[in-house]
Amino acid sequence: MMAPQCLPPYRMAPLGMLLGWLLAFCFAFCLSYQNPNEFALTNPEKSSMKESERKETKAEEELDPEIMEVFHPTEEWQVLQPGQAVPAGSHVRLNLQTGAREVKLQYEEDKFRNNLKGLKKGKRLDINTNTYTSQDLKSALAKLKEGTEMKSSKEDEARQAEVKRLFRPIEELKKAFDELNVVIETDMQIMVRLINKFNSSSSSLEEKIAALFDLEYYVHQIDNAQDLLSFGGLQVVINGLNSTEPMVKEYAAFVLGAAFSSNPKVQVEAIEGGALQKLLVILATEQPLTAKKKVLFALCSLLRHFPYAQQQFLKLGGLQVLRSLVQDKSTEVLAVRVVTLLYDLVTEKMFAEEEAELTQDSSPEKLQQYRQVHLLPGLREQGWCEITAHLLALPEHDAREKVLQTLGALLATCRDRYRQDAQLGRMLGSLQAEYQALATLELREGEDDGYFRELLASIDSLLKELR
Repeated sequence: MMAPQCLPPYRMAPLGMLLGWLLAFCFAFCLSYQNPNEFALTNPEKSSMKESERKETKAEEELDPEIMEVFHPTEEWQVLQPGQAVPAGSHVRLNLQTGAREVKLQYEEDKFRNNLKGLKKGKRLDINTNTYTSQDLKSALAKLKEGTEMKSSKEDEARQAEVKRLFRPIEELKKAFDELNVVIETDMQIMVRLINKFNSSSSSLEEKIAALFDLEYYVHQIDNAQDLLSFGGLQVVINGLNSTEPMVKEYAAFVLGAAFSSNPKVQVEAIEGGALQKLLVILATEQPLTAKKKVLFALCSLLRHFPYAQQQFLKLGGLQVLRSLVQDKSTEVLAVRVVTLLYDLVTEKMFAEEEAELTQDSSPEKLQQYRQVHLLPGLREQGWCEITAHLLALPEHDAREKVLQTLGALLATCRDRYRQDAQLGRMLGSLQAEYQALATLELREGEDDGYFRELLASIDSLLKELR
């Protein structure tokens, strides 16, 4: 057996180098198949951008609506495969754990489910027919920028013709307004026309009544009432109280009552024009009840807050005239209005004197006029203490309330007369029992400060003062 022979060193060196190159070549070849760009000598950022662009281009090609496969979502999450189209209105999310996109139906499941039944693969998906494509929007924007206008259709032309038929041109409107301005009347002009119609001998009774009725509407305003006397219209109406026609008297008094109310200037002119005497004459003579109601209204408006007129009223026997109204059976319905007037006049004088003592701001002349109005002595002399007390027999609660107020206002003047009047004592006792029962019912119903309780308090106070 022959022993193995070793190769000489100068022959082993080339063989080792060859083996090394072979191993290096194999290693490089394997790595190139694993990641060809991992060891490429390029800029990493540029390489990633190019790679992203290639992926987007590939994704756009895969998402081409003409070749996409329609994905049919359900109520459960499903994985969306590349190249599948998602219907509008679907709910899409990215699963962070798996990195996959998932799709499911949103809120309008039935609507999408019905629409998806008629779709076929490879066709464009049209979920909402009311929407516009991007091409439609671009075309519309282009037309808007170019200022293109659509020609009027037949419906537009018909609508324009209808507008022209319903509305007149501005030139015609201006002409019409100019004509209207010629006939527009001020309140002053209207009142002058109404006074002329009322004062004309050719006007019928109906025309005169209509003129007075319209005039009453205007003289409610203080300025108009003062304008009425500025051209003599107030005196014309005052003279109408002398008419032989009861309706003319009635509506003339109606106008005067509205003009006198809270208008001192007109009140002064009326006194100087003899209105007070004429009003008292109508109340004292035989006249229809409707006429006397309006005349009493005018008298109240003339006397309130006018102490000089109150003086003249007492001098002319006004208290006697009012007493006849209350005692006359045909006019006893005016009793409450008369009592209310007397209460207002008494309290007005009391408040004026008290205000002058407390504030010292009242006009000395007006205070002196109030002091010259001797109303309370006149009421006592004319028997108004007994007349007012007997009016408690009226059945209406409102009338009793006003009578009780007047009795309280006259208490200082009529105390002894009240105590001597046995009928008044019995009436107050009867009313006390009646309103005690009514006040108890109010308390049961939860009304602590009821109407009947107030009346009961007035009766109790009056009885206490008369003991």
